[in-house]
Amino acid sequence: MTATAPAAQAAVRKSPPGAARGPRRRTGRLRRIGLPYLLLLPALLLELLVHLVPMVIGIVMSFKELTQFYIRDWSTAPWAGLDNYAVSVDFDAPVGKALLHSFLVTIAFTLLSVGLCWLIGTAAAVYMQDTFRGRGLLRALFLVPYALPVYAAVITWVFMFQHDNGLVNHVLHDQLGITDKPSFWLIGDNSFVALLTVSVWKGWPFAFLIVMAGLQNIPRELYEAAALDGAGMIQQIRRITLPSLRPVNQVLVLVLFLWTFNDFNTPYVLFGRSAPEAADLISVHIYQASFVTWNFGAGSAMSVLLLLFLLVVTGVYLALTSRGRRTAS
Repeated sequence: MTATAPAAQAAVRKSPPGAARGPRRRTGRLRRIGLPYLLLLPALLLELLVHLVPMVIGIVMSFKELTQFYIRDWSTAPWAGLDNYAVSVDFDAPVGKALLHSFLVTIAFTLLSVGLCWLIGTAAAVYMQDTFRGRGLLRALFLVPYALPVYAAVITWVFMFQHDNGLVNHVLHDQLGITDKPSFWLIGDNSFVALLTVSVWKGWPFAFLIVMAGLQNIPRELYEAAALDGAGMIQQIRRITLPSLRPVNQVLVLVLFLWTFNDFNTPYVLFGRSAPEAADLISVHIYQASFVTWNFGAGSAMSVLLLLFLLVVTGVYLALTSRGRRTAS
C-alpha cells in the first residue's frame, strides 16, 4: 500500500493541466451562454402576458357572436364563424362601407402625417448641424412636443381649436384676417386638418431626434471635399446626406407609419368618443364598433383585419428595402 500511494500521486501530477478544469470550463461556458436568455426571460414572460395572450384572445373573440349579452362570460358566446369578417368586408353594406371610409381616411392621414414629420424633422436636423449661438437651447425647445404627455398636449390643442375663444381662430381671423369668419376645427371637414396638425406637431420631434443622431455618423470630410469640388448645399444634401441616411430613414419611416396608423390617443382626446366623419380614424372606428355598439365580435374581426394589413405592409416594406440595400451594395 505504501508503494501504491506514491505511484498514484505521481500519476496525478503527470496528468494534463486542463483535464481537471475541462468540465468546469464547459460548465462556465454554458452559464455564459445561458445567462443572456435567463436575463431576457422576465421580459419575454411580460411580453407574453401583455401582448400575445390578449392578441390570441382577441382572435378567438373575432369568431364569436360576442355582444353585451355575453360580456360577463365571453367564452359562452356562440360561434359565428367567419360572419364577423364577412360583415366587415362587405363594402356594399353600411358596416363595411363605414369601415372602408375609415380605412381610406386613415391611409390619407398616415401618409400626410409621416411625410410632413419626416420632412420637418429632417430639415430641422440638417439646420442644427451648423454651430451657432443658442443651438442647444433650440434643440431642447424642438423636443418639447415629444416630451410632453399626450393627453396634456392634445387637451391644450383642444382649447386652441375652440370656435369662440380659441387661439387658432384668434390668430387666423382676428389678427391676420385669413378667414372670413371663425372656423369650426373640431367638427366637419376641418377636423381632418386639426387632427393632422396635432399629429405632425407631436411627431416631428421624434423624426428630428433620429435624423440628428444619424447625421453624427456622416464624416465631415465628405462635405468639405464636396464643397471644394463646387457642390452647393442642395447638392450636398442630395449626394451625401440623404444616401447616408438611407438606413436610418428606412427604420424611421416604418416606425412612424405604424405609430401613426395605430394612433388612438390623439383622435380620442381631440374629438371624444365619436370622431367626425372626416377624421374617423380606424382605431377610433374599431373602438366605437366594440365599446359603443357593444359588438365585440365585429370589433375583434376589424382588429384582426387591421393586424393582417399592417403585417403585410411591414413585410412588403422590409422586403423592398432589403432588396434595395442588396442592389446598392
